[in-house]
Amino acid sequence: MSTVSQPGSRPEELPDAEEPPDTPARATTDAAGDRHRLTALQGLAALSLDAMASVAYGPESIVLVLAAAGAYGLGFTLPVTLAIAALLAVLVASYRQVIAAFPNGGGSYAVAKAHLGRRAALVAAASLILDYVLNVAVSVTAGVAALTSAFPALYGDRVWVCLAVLVLITAINLRGIVDSAKAFLVPTAVFIAAILGMIVVGLFRDAPASTVTADGHASVLAHNATSVGALLLLKAFASGCSALTGVEAVANAVPSFRAPAPKRAQRTEVALGALLGVMLIGLSLLIGRFHLQPVEGVTVLAQLADASLGHNWAFYVVQFATMVLLALAANTSFGGLPVLMGLLARDNHLPHVFGLKADRQVHRHGVLALAAVAAALLVFSGGDVNTLVPLFAIGVFVGFTLCQVGMVRHWYGVRSRGWRAKAALNGFGAVLTGVSAVIVTATKLTDGAWLIVLALPVLVLAFEAVHRAYARIGERLGLGRVPEAPHAARSLVVVPVSHLSLLTSEALNAAVSLGDEVIAVTVTHDDPEDRPAADALRRDWELWNPGVDLLELPSRTRSVGRPIADYVRTLAAHRPATRITVLIPEAEPAHLWQRLLQNQRGAVVAHAVRRHTDAVICRLRFRLEAEGVRGGAPRVG
Repeated sequence: MSTVSQPGSRPEELPDAEEPPDTPARATTDAAGDRHRLTALQGLAALSLDAMASVAYGPESIVLVLAAAGAYGLGFTLPVTLAIAALLAVLVASYRQVIAAFPNGGGSYAVAKAHLGRRAALVAAASLILDYVLNVAVSVTAGVAALTSAFPALYGDRVWVCLAVLVLITAINLRGIVDSAKAFLVPTAVFIAAILGMIVVGLFRDAPASTVTADGHASVLAHNATSVGALLLLKAFASGCSALTGVEAVANAVPSFRAPAPKRAQRTEVALGALLGVMLIGLSLLIGRFHLQPVEGVTVLAQLADASLGHNWAFYVVQFATMVLLALAANTSFGGLPVLMGLLARDNHLPHVFGLKADRQVHRHGVLALAAVAAALLVFSGGDVNTLVPLFAIGVFVGFTLCQVGMVRHWYGVRSRGWRAKAALNGFGAVLTGVSAVIVTATKLTDGAWLIVLALPVLVLAFEAVHRAYARIGERLGLGRVPEAPHAARSLVVVPVSHLSLLTSEALNAAVSLGDEVIAVTVTHDDPEDRPAADALRRDWELWNPGVDLLELPSRTRSVGRPIADYVRTLAAHRPATRITVLIPEAEPAHLWQRLLQNQRGAVVAHAVRRHTDAVICRLRFRLEAEGVRGGAPRVG
């Protein structure tokens, strides 16, 4: 007895009457499947890249804001970083609860869809899309900034370098080459070891080991400024919150972990939060210890590496490790956004083409859409990471807030043991992230954040418009209703021809096999240069005598498709009970480049018939082999 699962049902919820869950066969299957899932360590390497990479631009964003208050303002780098670290701790604790409550993954989109309704879920999805797109642009620009800090000669060509990196990542994803967690372990470990080593060495230094990187670069520090107001601190906090992006990535991919998946994912979340917090606080301590001043064209991280390790091989290890990790962090979006777009397409909120997969299980259209938008952002920003970072954290905090509010409703509904404490934690997180979202939006509004404020509702409205369009299409098609029983109707096949050849013979063979009646039609023109060809076709047709009438359709213009479409429409009006099919024969060259030699007559006719009639269009592909000619079977176009 077979079990049929309905769309949207989860296989693990279906009873298995044939085999108990604890049988040796089931255990063997689970063990084999676990080999393709993540351990906690592998999960840290595969899912933390976005968050880890944010240490390359998070502290710099804080410093650039505080630099407006001069050297006195830079003294507040550590307090602002400690506030961000506290918010990070709350988020990590909250997402541990999300992992436990939603072991099937989905993050803020799944939570909002389950507890806040469809509209809130679409807002969460829009915020995730903006986050994924900006993550690509920010990661690529930050990685290239690390490269140009080590090799200043490339600074003038940074936009082209950014686009080249983006093309490389896109090409890899289009081929379906998915970097495994084992491949991520090495660059992640090198990056973490380099940053932590730099922090430890720097804390034991009384003065910078080197300032070669910053020499000759103009300082962006404001002079004669001593006051630090609440607005400046809030703006620095908002800018530094860009370091919190990617904290939700583990909760989105819980099913990717080995059993027990929730426990392993929770360990990964805690490890991610601890490492990220230590690195952020350690870097802020070094900024204060070395009295670092931001300069144009050199990243803060590069200056810290120079000051802590000296301008030697260790400095270049930090720069290259940062660049590689940032590139891999961009690749995270290429793995996440196309999947999210596929889910939205399945729910009829995006065109269904985004739900299609290529042979290598790649959402190719989603990958290309992400690359196109990211390329536009790179060109718009001029390859400057500081132009993009102000746009980054808004969508993230919208998703954070919706997720926490949804979790409060979740605990209120299930009322499991300790639900009040869990709801209080998520409620506290919702307040913090909600306030942070307001602060980030308000302080960055004039820096370009208005684009995100505008894009978020526009995306939601676009989702709704696509959903309404699919609803109308479904109603017109009668989806969900049992149609009438099929019945046979008299069929008439119209075959457009322009000359007599083996292609014409194969087309008529297919036509008489498909229809009860076949009519061959040809478009003729009154111009003197066209009359000999028309007379020759008429004469050859009479000599051939295939048993199918040839009807000439005179045309006053040079149009080919419109006269055939008009004739088919006239036939349909006079014979409404007849099913009319237009069979268009086309030669398919043996080589791709030879398609440039074709006149595209078949495509023109197909377009005209599709646009002006309701006839069935059948395009016969007649394949031309390199050593001969072989006919192909007709297929519906």
